[in-house]
Amino acid sequence: MTSSAPHHWVITLVCADQPGIVHAITGAIVQAQGNILESQQFSSDDTGRFFMRLQVESPAAQAELSAVLAPVIARYDMDAVVDVVGRPLRTLVLASTAGHCVNDLLFRQRGGQLPIEVPLVLSNHGTLRDLVGFYSVPFESRPITDAASKAAFEARVLQAVEQHDIELVVLARYMQILSPELCDALAGRAINIHHSFLPGFKGANPYRQAHARGVKLIGATAHFVTGELDEGPIIEQNVVRVDHSRTPAELVAIGQDEESRTLTTAVKWFAENRVLVDGIRTIIFK
Repeated sequence: MTSSAPHHWVITLVCADQPGIVHAITGAIVQAQGNILESQQFSSDDTGRFFMRLQVESPAAQAELSAVLAPVIARYDMDAVVDVVGRPLRTLVLASTAGHCVNDLLFRQRGGQLPIEVPLVLSNHGTLRDLVGFYSVPFESRPITDAASKAAFEARVLQAVEQHDIELVVLARYMQILSPELCDALAGRAINIHHSFLPGFKGANPYRQAHARGVKLIGATAHFVTGELDEGPIIEQNVVRVDHSRTPAELVAIGQDEESRTLTTAVKWFAENRVLVDGIRTIIFK
């Protein structure tokens, strides 16, 4: 075993639920001279799956720790990840014209509150160039006007994912529907945000519709992107009460605050390896 200052690792495990899993994993960690600093687990009655997240302090290097865990992972046929605690996740941001979510992500990244690294913001409009430039993040815009330009934009997304070793794609109010092919290519690593009213309003000017109907609750939902529009596993939701005194402009401001807060929280949890998928829902280890 390598003798050095201790490393801090985060380990996530998913497998079929069965006896002996926790004993086997903790035994392997002890073998690696590891000290478990945080441990959370969940057994899903719906899917029969077992989920676990641990934070471990150990002198073992990543390859050594992975080698010690390998027999247990193989025995239980686990989907397992061993990562460095707090490692910035390489993140591609997609945007259109609304800047509130982009601003919140980049502000918190720069302030060290969000463990991501954004090498590029890619947009179908040039509106946010100055905002993104303020944070010294590269910005690229490519207009989408027809099927051909949309296909070219999505090809650029995939190229950027490969070019920058992207681990997460965030749709920060990117107002285009992704093709099924792109959804498949980004499965499990793309997060979207949208407003969520009770009742729901579709089409243009949803906040004006909400005002006209006297809505009492507005909020936001962050979820994984799938081929079914806005049907991906939900990561985080927030809601705030409003009343008849709020103008449409005030509802927009409130809604944008909720969207920013909800998306940033979802991205933070994902970057910290706290989000695991259980069928059509998520397990969140906060």
